[in-house]
Amino acid sequence: PGPGPPPAARPSPNFPSHTLYYPHMSSPLGKRNVIVTGGAGFIGTFLCERLLKEDCRVLCIDNFSTSHQENIAHLLKNHDFEFIRHDINTPIELEQDPEMQLFNLRLQGIQEIYHLACPRTGRRFDQFQLQTLLTNSVGLHNVLEIAVKWKSKFFLASSAVVYGPRPEDGHLLKEGEYGTFGHLEPNSCYDQGKQWAETMVDTYRQVHGIDVRIGRVFRTFVPRMPLDAGHLIPDFIRAAMDGQPIEVYGKDLRSSFLYVTDCVDAIIRFMQLIKDPGPMNIGSDYDLKISDVAKQIIDLTGSTSTMTVADPPYYMAQHGLPDLTKVREELGWMPIMTFAQGLKRTIEYTIANRGIVHPTGE
Repeated sequence: PGPGPPPAARPSPNFPSHTLYYPHMSSPLGKRNVIVTGGAGFIGTFLCERLLKEDCRVLCIDNFSTSHQENIAHLLKNHDFEFIRHDINTPIELEQDPEMQLFNLRLQGIQEIYHLACPRTGRRFDQFQLQTLLTNSVGLHNVLEIAVKWKSKFFLASSAVVYGPRPEDGHLLKEGEYGTFGHLEPNSCYDQGKQWAETMVDTYRQVHGIDVRIGRVFRTFVPRMPLDAGHLIPDFIRAAMDGQPIEVYGKDLRSSFLYVTDCVDAIIRFMQLIKDPGPMNIGSDYDLKISDVAKQIIDLTGSTSTMTVADPPYYMAQHGLPDLTKVREELGWMPIMTFAQGLKRTIEYTIANRGIVHPTGE
């Protein structure tokens, strides 16, 4: 059975009156079956939490290559949550897995797939180059085949890297433009890989008629990001907590930062749209100097750390800012968590849970 007629539009001060939403398409027996690849990652865990609150059955697929089992320990207590440790670069036969009985695939199928899996490892980038390359091609192919089989709605977490380096004139990046970057650079397996992933997803849409959504996620920060892994804000927090110098990459390096709950809210709203409007930016357009970010962290932690200037490593790209016109008009969405609020939450969580976000003590 289909989802029935669409509900009336839900107007709000920031909600476009012309946009209609379906409730998520339900399965014949009630709750939606949803897959989240990379669901133990720092965005994936928050997405899984939100989907469980939306009354979904959630299958999280992750291999813990760049995440940690502690990220989902609290979710395993939920009877609507299931976890399979698996590398998506290897095909998976869900029907054969005994842990999938809860999902009753034969009758209920899979309504939605959120594809977040892809290594983004900072200092460990070199260790995962081949896996990154394969995840953006072979792994994505394997997950898309699941979507084709079950006619699932599909979300691809793309990235700001598809636009290339920050434009010299500083203009906001619109969805219709693409930057240029070397395809033989050390980080091309990720940057070029994300462009290829978008092409693959759209080709599957054209050939198989599946409903796909492409969200270009700009720099996002969350409390559960690992420390000392080459992610900017967690690295700064770790250094501040230890009273060590904070390395600021370049005197004028700038970035925007989106808090994870806003990111997840945009993804959920995007998947609720009746019609795919094409790729959409998901990020913040509030520009910050990285040195100012370091100062805020020093102040909030009461640290004695000082700042030093260092050359940015190749994996620390300076991306432009997103033009949010399309996401605002289509979804009625704008970030609501200020950077200061999100930073305070992240610091408080990190101090209270250092053994979890930094389990190896490296």
